[in-house]
Amino acid sequence: MLAPAPLGDPRIEILAESAFGPTPGRAAAELPAAGSALGSWYRAVILGGQGRYAAARAELRIIYAESVDPVLISLAASTEGSLLRQLGWHERAAVLDGRALAVLTTRSLGDRAVDPAGGLDYPFSRADALGDALTGLAADALGTGRTALAWRLLGRGDDAVPPDRLGWRPALRRQWVSAETALAAGTSEPAQAHAAAALALAERGPSVRHQVKSRLLVAAAAAVAGEHDRSRALAEQVTHQCWEHGLVPLRWASAMLRAGLGTAGAAAEAEQCAAIISRRGGRFRPITAD
Repeated sequence: MLAPAPLGDPRIEILAESAFGPTPGRAAAELPAAGSALGSWYRAVILGGQGRYAAARAELRIIYAESVDPVLISLAASTEGSLLRQLGWHERAAVLDGRALAVLTTRSLGDRAVDPAGGLDYPFSRADALGDALTGLAADALGTGRTALAWRLLGRGDDAVPPDRLGWRPALRRQWVSAETALAAGTSEPAQAHAAAALALAERGPSVRHQVKSRLLVAAAAAVAGEHDRSRALAEQVTHQCWEHGLVPLRWASAMLRAGLGTAGAAAEAEQCAAIISRRGGRFRPITAD
């Protein structure tokens, strides 16, 4: 069984800084070994953000096999669902997000995640994991064209875990999916409001990756509102940040947005990013797949 992560463990501090802090692009070879279930989750988050999907999935499999903590298992399932969504596999992601939700109701050990072997209080709560699972299910519904269901699931998330009970990260993710759902519904003003709220949360938080993604969402909302010059400027900023921090999936998404806005060379850049992602174990869902 994986050992608990000791308080003040420098490996965990480094991994946390890369997962949700200022150094998301730290090379995989420079990352310390996980040493704990929490470390494996951080490593999965880091590697997924860099588009290293196969390596991220390997870390999550370690958690499933060796952790007994329902909150951490739920977070791992939500993370795997997010990786699948990034590649277009929304129906498969829904299975993982459903599992993330179920494990919290069938194996609850209390409000906070605690490694029973060592009594470690992890830096996230059951409420955070519950928020992640419901937000993930809303995103899955949106990706399969069920906008009304996505809204209902977002509302269920608000009822189950009010915003003031969420940590900054699940609160931010809820704003992301709210903005995306509004975009899919063709309501640009709510989409812009949710995207702006996400960016404001991100800029108050520690995570460069979340700031970059929030800025990309603001750019997408601006494009739908017809503010193409603003959208292009923001997307270019996102692209430079993705280059700087090695965030290949977000760079691919930014290139796709810029291609839609008619930016020269953006479509070729998107293809290059897709090729990198494929080499790293990410398989995009074919357009004709069921």
